Amino acid sequence: MIKLKKILCPIDFSACSIHALSYAIDLSIKNKASLYLIYVMETHVNDARDILKQIDLLLDDTQIDNLKIRLISLIPDNIQKSITIETIVVKGIPYVEIVKTSKDKQIDLIVMGTHGRTGLEHILIGSVAQRVIQKAPCPVFSIRLPRQIFSMP
Repeated sequence: MIKLKKILCPIDFSACSIHALSYAIDLSIKNKASLYLIYVMETHVNDARDILKQIDLLLDDTQIDNLKIRLISLIPDNIQKSITIETIVVKGIPYVEIVKTSKDKQIDLIVMGTHGRTGLEHILIGSVAQRVIQKAPCPVFSIRLPRQIFSMP
């Protein structure tokens, strides 16, 4: 049987990533594994919607600490006491930083949400989850929101 000791869960504060966090928490509890939460401040702009993300590039240490507090607050207090949790805030390209962190921390499993983009949106914006799956040194458990509509390409 595979023993999970370290689980990484990327969080972008979307409903999808928070839903995936529930799986990561459950797996961490069941396996008594450490849980690593990572937030990546994007350093590039894909389209007009990402312009607001550029504000993140100006974050100072206090704001980074606040992001870490926000990450840890996603986990209920009673669970925080039962598992080891580490929060990570980095700047960069999301899939690159997720893969790099998984290598650096010797992660056993990445649990991440996927927005389920298809068609032109997928081509233009790309898929962080897809790139992580392709490049990660460990298995990746990809979670979609319930009732997310799938459209055939």
